[in-house]
Amino acid sequence: METKHRCHWCVGDELYEAYHDEEWGKPVYDDDTLFEFLILETFQAGLSWITVLRKRENFRKAFDRFDYKKIANYNQDKIDALLQDTGIIRNKLKVNATVTNAQAFIKVQEEFGSFSKYIWGFVDGKPIKNAFKTLKEIPANTPLSDTISKDLKKRGFKFVGTTVIYAHMQATGMVNDHEVNCFRYEQV
Repeated sequence: METKHRCHWCVGDELYEAYHDEEWGKPVYDDDTLFEFLILETFQAGLSWITVLRKRENFRKAFDRFDYKKIANYNQDKIDALLQDTGIIRNKLKVNATVTNAQAFIKVQEEFGSFSKYIWGFVDGKPIKNAFKTLKEIPANTPLSDTISKDLKKRGFKFVGTTVIYAHMQATGMVNDHEVNCFRYEQV
């Protein structure tokens, strides 16, 4: 039986491998999924992605399946309940930022027609295809992620530093950072 060559960062963990094989780096153009990834990436700040990925279903339940219209209207009682939810990462600043980011997300939609048009506009609607051979070559951020981060912050988003934004770009396929010998490199 032939084994698939994957990016080294996911090898050895079934959940990580499934995420890598089915989602990571696949271009995402729908606002609902873009919002979910944006929020999950903000919760990852300072943590490992696998920590967030293992809690993803809990996040979906706790945050109304990432319905940004509902989240934008969360009141203090809902925020307090989230901070007691052991199934998610209970960081007060990040929970509050989720509400702020939902509100900012809606404003971007109103201005651009969709968040997708806004965010994909930074790459002319097409993924940037990199050609990295090893994990060590892949940057944590780029001048483009710096630009997007600054623009998002200007629009009121929180926890959207350049590293968080580059991770978002990778996850949603704005950049193809699969290693060139990974079976997904040519697929996405």
